[in-house]
Amino acid sequence: MNARGALGRFGEELAARRLTGGGMTILRRNWRCGRAGEIDIVARDGDALVICEVKTRRTGAAGSFEHPMAAITPTRTERLRGLAERWLQEHGGAPPGGVRIDVVGVLVPHRGAPVIEHVRGVS
Repeated sequence: MNARGALGRFGEELAARRLTGGGMTILRRNWRCGRAGEIDIVARDGDALVICEVKTRRTGAAGSFEHPMAAITPTRTERLRGLAERWLQEHGGAPPGGVRIDVVGVLVPHRGAPVIEHVRGVS
């Protein structure tokens, strides 16, 4: 695995811990849907299904970086909506609480502990 892949896996692990620590149940990680793409984390929050995108960024030695949330564009949220539809088709439809798309941004500084930000309902 390359350094970028390792950073992404690290961020996904931290995100999963944050979500479960907040009371969610992880149903699946890295669910692939052919060419349509991948859902980083599928979770249940009460009676709602949560499709969670995880973005991890490392700060540079000089502190320059792109914030992880900056990667969540309208195109990306549209792709996540499509993946959510595919998940629902394959897993029996929407739960009573509906479907929500969340984003977890993980910022890994040059020194110190990672900063994790969870934004609910981005789309």
